[in-house]
Amino acid sequence: MSGAVCPKCGVAVVPGYVKCPKCQSALPVRSRAVTNMGGTAVGGGGVPVIPIVVGGAVALGIVLFFALKKDKPAVAHTVDPDAQVETEQSGSAPVRFDPTAMPYDPPPPVQGSGGPDPTDAVNVLDRALKKERLWGTVSVVGARVDVRTGACNDPGMAPVLATAVSQLKDAGLTRLRCMEQSGAVVFERDL
Repeated sequence: MSGAVCPKCGVAVVPGYVKCPKCQSALPVRSRAVTNMGGTAVGGGGVPVIPIVVGGAVALGIVLFFALKKDKPAVAHTVDPDAQVETEQSGSAPVRFDPTAMPYDPPPPVQGSGGPDPTDAVNVLDRALKKERLWGTVSVVGARVDVRTGACNDPGMAPVLATAVSQLKDAGLTRLRCMEQSGAVVFERDL
């Protein structure tokens, strides 16, 4: 501990005394520097700048995201409602333009498109897996059904797949593959 020295008698004085303990003369007043003594009782410090800057940057990013987000503008149709549109198949009757249809409505299915639609069979399988709490995703890749789940080896998986096989076959699918979430194939078999 470095202390003050009495200017009158030269005795070393411990910090905190206002008067010299020997000669009782007034000691010079020094401004005390704030020091961090460590431990669990640390002084207040100042305003935490880094969390404020990071929070401000995140808030600014969110505001800019929504401010600069470009909505898809509504498509203005200036087509004559009485105009006729030819279908892709030659020799079929022309289709009339429907002004009440939304611009993003999917086109109606074309007859004779080349095969059955496996969407219904895949949706039935997906619902059956969820009902048995075998969570995962079911997708179609070509003529193959991919089931991506962490429950490929679960005892309840085999009965669910067995009930869906006939619908998947009827939809034109030929293979079934069960994969872990990481993409590792657990099993693959013909339908």
